[in-house]
Amino acid sequence: MPSIFTQIIHRHIPAHIVAENERFIAFLDIRPLAKGHTLVVPKVEVDYIFDLDDALLGEMMVFSKWIAKGIQAVVPCLRVGMAVVGLEVPHAHIHLVPLNSVYDIDFRKPPLSCTQVELADMAKAIQAQIK
Repeated sequence: MPSIFTQIIHRHIPAHIVAENERFIAFLDIRPLAKGHTLVVPKVEVDYIFDLDDALLGEMMVFSKWIAKGIQAVVPCLRVGMAVVGLEVPHAHIHLVPLNSVYDIDFRKPPLSCTQVELADMAKAIQAQIK
């Protein structure tokens, strides 16, 4: 069965997409640690990020940098942090989380509650900074 991320890539499940190209997609996390928390996902379904070929992993980092700069332009934060956990969905992905403290990227804390309207508005704002 395809991962939830593959289902998002194929538009079988809706998502608040902030950017996409032929190899990657970036969309808002629906259970964000902070406003603007975004997932960067390769379109090829590979479970473990370090099983990606070197070129694709390098391109993913550059794509993530582009997305992080868009997030930082929209969300007041000191930095955009990056985390790779990879246990929750069997599809390689990077979390980009706006940070004002180390606690902001603590996955043990409860996620924010965001409405679909808030997520849609955030996605549009980030998109506008990336284009």
